[in-house]
Amino acid sequence: MIRIVLTAVLTAMTVSLSAQSLTGKWKTIDDEVEGRVKSIVEITERDGQYFGTVVELFRLPDEDQDPHCDKCGDDRKDQRVLGMEIVRNMVAEEGEWDEGTICDPKKGRIYDCKMWFEDGEPDVLKVRGYWGFLYRTQKWIRQ
Repeated sequence: MIRIVLTAVLTAMTVSLSAQSLTGKWKTIDDEVEGRVKSIVEITERDGQYFGTVVELFRLPDEDQDPHCDKCGDDRKDQRVLGMEIVRNMVAEEGEWDEGTICDPKKGRIYDCKMWFEDGEPDVLKVRGYWGFLYRTQKWIRQ
């Protein structure tokens, strides 16, 4: 009986901890067109830092179906958006992730980035890109 209870407790703790993980696939929700899913970004961890790569795009019929980052000024210049690493070097700090950057391939701009779970909800991630005092915040939903 004790073994069953202990197993149940350990399983619940594992599920709880994994639910708070930043890693996984996230649906990005457009902050300019309410409710529109723009892409799927997969976040992975390498050496204590988190990185996000675009693994799927949802394009409207009148949009370029295979966009490239022609306005980017770094190593992403002219890269396909699909497969592009748009989130780099995020570090966990007291319940949020900070110190990294996020690239907006449409504008070619790289912003400082901060991420956190909305109201502690492990399946809703707030992603804020900021440049000085200007910022944009998107909601990403865990897949």
